Amino acid sequence: MDERKIEMLLEQKKYRELREELIQMNPIDIEEILEELDIAIALMLFRMLPKDVAVDVFSYFPVDKQKEIVGCITDKELEYIIDELYFDDMIDLLEEMPANVVKKILLNSNQEERKRINQFLNYPQDSAGSLMTIEYVDLKKEMTVGEALAHIKETGLSKETVYTCYVTDSNRKLEGIVSLRKLVVNEENESIKNIMNKDVIYVNTHDDQETVAALFRKYGFIALPVVDKENRLTGIITVDDIMDVIDKENTEDFQKMAAMSPSEDEYLDTGVFNLAKHRIIWLLFLMISATFTQRIITRFEDVLQSTVLLASFIPMLMDTGGNAGSQSSTLVIRGLALGEVHPKDIGKVVWKEFRISIIVGIVLALVNFLRIYYIEKVNIYIALTVSVTLFFTVIASKVIGGILPIAAKKLKIDPAIMASPLITTIVDALSLTVYFTIASLILHI
Repeated sequence: MDERKIEMLLEQKKYRELREELIQMNPIDIEEILEELDIAIALMLFRMLPKDVAVDVFSYFPVDKQKEIVGCITDKELEYIIDELYFDDMIDLLEEMPANVVKKILLNSNQEERKRINQFLNYPQDSAGSLMTIEYVDLKKEMTVGEALAHIKETGLSKETVYTCYVTDSNRKLEGIVSLRKLVVNEENESIKNIMNKDVIYVNTHDDQETVAALFRKYGFIALPVVDKENRLTGIITVDDIMDVIDKENTEDFQKMAAMSPSEDEYLDTGVFNLAKHRIIWLLFLMISATFTQRIITRFEDVLQSTVLLASFIPMLMDTGGNAGSQSSTLVIRGLALGEVHPKDIGKVVWKEFRISIIVGIVLALVNFLRIYYIEKVNIYIALTVSVTLFFTVIASKVIGGILPIAAKKLKIDPAIMASPLITTIVDALSLTVYFTIASLILHI
């Protein structure tokens, strides 16, 4: 759909044609168009949509837009949207709405639904319980394939997914799973208990969302069952919900790796002072920690005064060391996030990074020596001092860059914190200490 055509129909007030055009579009595309419009016009077009389409469009709106819509529509319109949203989308909405809106929604809910909503709202944030939906297909093992298919046809339209069905006993305890494919290819009189898979992978309601995301990545699930402490099936988490979690976790990691406090707000929608607040804390910490570098330079002031040329190579040594450490830490952090590296692998990581650093260090030190000695015509002893320092700095930087994220993981700290800025600060202090120590030995200062 051409956006220019939308604007033209709006300008000409041809609302009937506009409605027909919008109905033919995907709900995500409609959401993108309405989000760019003034709230009054967006609300008018939103009300023109068929109710089922309007609910789908509403579910794609960002939180701020949802709040605006909720603040403008009638109680009856809100009640319809809430009734038609999938349960997990409704919980996500309630978590973001003001208390008076939540109260209004709860008052319009029946007792059983109100109890269920309150239960979901009480799950810890970022837990499996807060992500799950109750719209799943459950079967009994005593059913036949024919009965199961009839049950899916009857109830499946209101479920988020029918591709995997969950087999429970009379107490809702999870006993197995069966795929829709398996139901379709088996005889109608075959018993569910004979074809279900009893080896079920599941998560607990209080498991962290990162644990859930790791299972989805590892096994490629479409949906994952969630059970309580008594192994009763409480809900399921679908792949679309966990994709949102993975995006959020990746964004948080990038922010931490850039020395910023994580924020869920979009960049252009966040105020200047709010952005500054998220950045200044880490910058203050890194600035203060840099005093260690200053003290090292002050301590070796005599060395610098006797050979002033040494000072000109400090930026190169510090930058190379920081970059080398950042390379290692970035790969290890990503490996930890994807489950490719585990804390128990620390020995393997150190050994691998040590061997890599030997190769990289030799090449960099050799090139640097030739550059300083033959091109810049620097004294051979100073060239040797800088190059040897560079070699040891690269080794130390890469090993430290590999160790720190794993150490953070063991200490239950987010490994992303041990990224470029912090690694650079540590390596700067180390490289200067090595530099001045080697200079004292080689130059006999």
